[in-house]
Amino acid sequence: MSPAVAEPAAQPAAPVHVGIDVSKATLDVCLLPAGETLAVANDADGIARLVALLRSQPGGVARCLLEATGRYERRCAADLIEAGLDVAVVNPRQARDFARAMGRLAKTDRIDARVLAEFATLGHARLSEKEPENQAALDDLVTRRRQVTRMRAAEKTRREGLTHKVARASVEKVVRLLDQQREDLDREIARLIEADDGWKNKRDLLASVPGVGNTTASQLVVDLPELGKLNRQQIAALVGVAPVNRDSGTMRGHRTIFGGRGNVRTGLYMATVTAMRFNPLIKPFADRLTAAGKVFKVVMIASMRKLVTILNVMVRNNEHWRPPVVQNP
Repeated sequence: MSPAVAEPAAQPAAPVHVGIDVSKATLDVCLLPAGETLAVANDADGIARLVALLRSQPGGVARCLLEATGRYERRCAADLIEAGLDVAVVNPRQARDFARAMGRLAKTDRIDARVLAEFATLGHARLSEKEPENQAALDDLVTRRRQVTRMRAAEKTRREGLTHKVARASVEKVVRLLDQQREDLDREIARLIEADDGWKNKRDLLASVPGVGNTTASQLVVDLPELGKLNRQQIAALVGVAPVNRDSGTMRGHRTIFGGRGNVRTGLYMATVTAMRFNPLIKPFADRLTAAGKVFKVVMIASMRKLVTILNVMVRNNEHWRPPVVQNP
């Protein structure tokens, strides 16, 4: 009688990587490695169905990857995080560049979902955190303030070319209205931040730096929540003030900045200009670069990078601004 042959032990189920292509009405989902696809409504019932499916995966879920698509991804990302899943939200440009690198030139919702799932398997995307209760409202207010500021600048530009009294009066009336709206938005933004101890502490900490006012500090609270959580190289790259090498073979190109968060750089521009004049750490740094013959744009970006680095360290250490100690000769 031949001895019994032991059956091989069952292999544990592989963890699932999930790609979710988001639109206003629908979530197209792909699960790898099985390649299962489905579409659910982008509403409470559809997201609940998706959460139940992901929770039922035998190997668990390694990561869910979504694109940032006009805020339609917010509810889905928040509910997935609430369900205890790891979620990353990436810039659509990153996902599209990855698709091209993989030779995926066709673009449909189902294809995009699979590309996002494949992107998730790399594990490069930074995980998202649960947003504070009023985060969406604060984002809306800051975004609207930015829009009002752009409209105001456009109206003031139009006024310069007008000579007719009625036409100029019309533009000035619109400018006054936009000024009032901006003040109303500033008050509401300040009210929301004051109501949250974490936001208030971060805003007050940032606003203590010479050159950074309350408006810029409030914008950074909203647009750069990663302050204090990354190292100096990562935060500079995230803002888009890290120089990118342009070298190939014997060619040595000019270093330029690329990508990053344009809204943050725009908000930091005037703060950096002020810091280059009055901040005791930024001013001598900018003066040295200027004395070395660097053009203004180079000095500006380098000073902005130094300012962002200082802010990042202050938030990480939860320390307000302290003037540098001057050594007596």
